[in-house]
Amino acid sequence: MEALLRFLTWLLKKLTFGVLLLVLAVAALALWAFVRDRGDFDLRRNETLRALTGEVKKLEAALADVEARMADFRTQITAAEARAIESRRLALEVEDQTSGMKRLTMDAAQLKENDARIARLKKMEADSKARIVEVRERLTRTQWEKDGLEIALGRMRGQLAVVEAQKSKVEHYARAAWEKYGRQVLALVALYFLGPPVWRLLAFFVFAPLISGRAPVRLGPAGAPVPEITTSRAALDMTLRPGDTLWVKEKFLQASDEQLARKTRTLLDWRIPLTCAAAGLTELIEMRNKTAGELRATFSSQTDAHTELGLVSLPEGATMIVRPRFLAGLVGTGGGRMRIRRHWRLFHVQAWVTGQFRHFEFVGPGHLLLAGGRGVRGEVLGASGEPAGTGARRVNSDATIGFTPGLDYRPVRAETFWAYLRGMNPLFDDLFEGRGVFLCQETSARSPFEQKRGAGERLWDGVLRVFGV
Repeated sequence: MEALLRFLTWLLKKLTFGVLLLVLAVAALALWAFVRDRGDFDLRRNETLRALTGEVKKLEAALADVEARMADFRTQITAAEARAIESRRLALEVEDQTSGMKRLTMDAAQLKENDARIARLKKMEADSKARIVEVRERLTRTQWEKDGLEIALGRMRGQLAVVEAQKSKVEHYARAAWEKYGRQVLALVALYFLGPPVWRLLAFFVFAPLISGRAPVRLGPAGAPVPEITTSRAALDMTLRPGDTLWVKEKFLQASDEQLARKTRTLLDWRIPLTCAAAGLTELIEMRNKTAGELRATFSSQTDAHTELGLVSLPEGATMIVRPRFLAGLVGTGGGRMRIRRHWRLFHVQAWVTGQFRHFEFVGPGHLLLAGGRGVRGEVLGASGEPAGTGARRVNSDATIGFTPGLDYRPVRAETFWAYLRGMNPLFDDLFEGRGVFLCQETSARSPFEQKRGAGERLWDGVLRVFGV
């Protein structure tokens, strides 16, 4: 019952928006017609009325002439039928007078005269019948002409009635816009309703299976040291050893020891300024432990209660592919800075499907402070003792934070069509195979604030994904 109610609510919203779209489109087209029509509406209406009235009178006169001709044709047919009957009757009378024995006793001159008269009467009868056929054909053609005139007259009277009733400019231009562009507007509304479902059907059942069978991508060699991942929590403590340097977003810093040397860092890495700006890695708080002992800093999201933090420790030689937007901060150990490598994948089908053409690889030693919805979870594939390639795990692509470069990575079709159709899951999940670690959010569901984002913000998210941010 709840599912039916949600469906009806969704359908009502669609219909409401469709009707609103139809009304707005017609209103915009009517306004455009009004702007283009520079003449006076009343003057144009009066001119149209005069023209239509003149056409109606012409059609009425033509119809009256046709009806008069038809009446004349009927009179001619009646007269011709009477002549044919009378000629037939007289011919029979004369034949009766000259038939049989009467013909033997009749004077030769009289007999010749009677035969000539019979011939004339029969010819008159034949001519009358031929005339009847001819006039009836003309009457039929005239009836067709009359039907055409009546149709034209009815249409013209209808137009005249419409113009006479159109005393409102709004109604006039709205009607004109609908008559001219109504089909196109209806086609757009139909595309609004049917376009997305049809595209999703084709994408899920035709396009996605072809892509899922492609060979995976590997961004680095296998066998590198495995990073250490802490359990994520709402508030996270970190120990900074002597010489360690921390760069963190201000909104995630909750508390820190006073002995830490602080300053502002404009950009995390000046080699990738646009990426840092897009990922929010600007105006960071830089804290360095210049003492001989260990100092602590505590982190927590100050703006979103749904966000939890996790710490990924990269030993020497370990690396991790991470989307910079999930970075809350990072730590360089022993006075060094963590290196960032960039991998472009412009000529791989997977990149075009997922819309991500660049990947960022963070090289240890160091620590990554990551922020994720409801927390950050790390999963280890291909545990020690298992044959290589036995580990395989899929995850919602919206939840993926990062992975070790030695894993085979490829997009695979989402598990259920209905979840994809309703927008609950993207078309492709991320599939990781081999030995390594991948990171994901505990949940990819957006907070209530994020769900209200506009189309511009969603487009911006797509742009960030293209560049691996």
